[in-house]
Amino acid sequence: MKGKKGALIALASIPLIMTLGNSMLLPVLPQISKELGINAFKVSMIITVYGLIAIVMIPVAGYLSDRYGRKIVILPALILAALGGAVCVLAAWFMDGVSAYWVILAGRLLQGIGAAGAFPIVIPFVGDLFKDEKEVSKGLGIIETSNTFGKVLSPILGAYLGTILWYAPFIAIPILCLFSFVLVIFLVKKPKKEEAPEPKSLRQFLSEIKEILHEKGRWLYAIFAIGGICMFVTFAVLFYLSETLESKYNLHGAAKGFVLAIPLALLCLASYGTGKVIGQNKKLMKWLGFGGMALLTAAMVVTGFYSGIYFMVGLLSLSGIGIGIALPCMDALITEGIDKENRGTITSLYSSMRFIGVALGPPVVSLLMPSGHWALFGTMAAVGAVGGLLTLFAVKPSSGEKGKSGGTRNRRPASVTGKLVIRQKAR
Repeated sequence: MKGKKGALIALASIPLIMTLGNSMLLPVLPQISKELGINAFKVSMIITVYGLIAIVMIPVAGYLSDRYGRKIVILPALILAALGGAVCVLAAWFMDGVSAYWVILAGRLLQGIGAAGAFPIVIPFVGDLFKDEKEVSKGLGIIETSNTFGKVLSPILGAYLGTILWYAPFIAIPILCLFSFVLVIFLVKKPKKEEAPEPKSLRQFLSEIKEILHEKGRWLYAIFAIGGICMFVTFAVLFYLSETLESKYNLHGAAKGFVLAIPLALLCLASYGTGKVIGQNKKLMKWLGFGGMALLTAAMVVTGFYSGIYFMVGLLSLSGIGIGIALPCMDALITEGIDKENRGTITSLYSSMRFIGVALGPPVVSLLMPSGHWALFGTMAAVGAVGGLLTLFAVKPSSGEKGKSGGTRNRRPASVTGKLVIRQKAR
């Protein structure tokens, strides 16, 4: 990583800031609900609409980044995210009630478009930045840690800002985006001419993606689903905990933020440690990923039987550790299993699935809460179990030897060390 630490810091600022721009709204959602006079489902849509538009736009951003370059896509995306935050601020400042709510949703839509062209492009960018797979794994561990650190900081910062002004978290969004914009401009160098991606026609591009999905679809689809499940459970649990701490335990402000940060802090530490441990050992990635999903599932099952605040926060912290273990493994498997020329689009599809999880978590919880504590956490446990089974059966790494590049269609390497293979039925 020598000589590229500045670029990695700039890239790591993007998931940190994009996460803050979304997650720091979670502790103030009950406050927003009261200020605007809207119900829990409507206020959850402030998180959901951000994720929904990102789902649609992420593959587009991935294609553009493969065709024109990562930095060219990231910079305008950060400006769009800043503008989206500014729209939310203006709506909160000059309007009120339901009319302000709809304009805030429009601002969040714009912010989601910006997020789609920023954070998801960081993952393939790190893959492009380093040639050594071990360095790629370490870099991705730092990116995932930055993302999870944003989740740790966001409830504390969001709750604190909410005590000053209910829409203060919206004000922070443009400032943070512009800060990241400056870092990327000055610390991330443009690729050398020979390293620039070759322009492809849309038809050729779609043909290559179709071929990749046909060849490696089963393990790719499994990792897509696991990423979505992890983010679904994370945002579902945070939304539930935020609502419960305020309505049942009358906990507000910074105190509430610190409680929300406990499971996220452990998620962050687990993510950082996993990124350092896995290296380029794909079998270890698979088994650590399975272990993380198993821990998540077990924690959700036990949480279903306990509604006390201490038990619940402790068990949700265990689920955070499980997610923190699983996500860096999935990031590394998908990044190192795809060639650089198509990495942006494939990882963007993966990011889309993660945003589906972000989008679905809060509204699903708002609908499940009236059904009771066990119904909610039983659902979370079932979803986690699906992720564990996918990790166990759909992805099977095997040790292969690095082949010589060249002579293959689309100029892809003949093989990749430790290439993932799919468990197939015996003929």
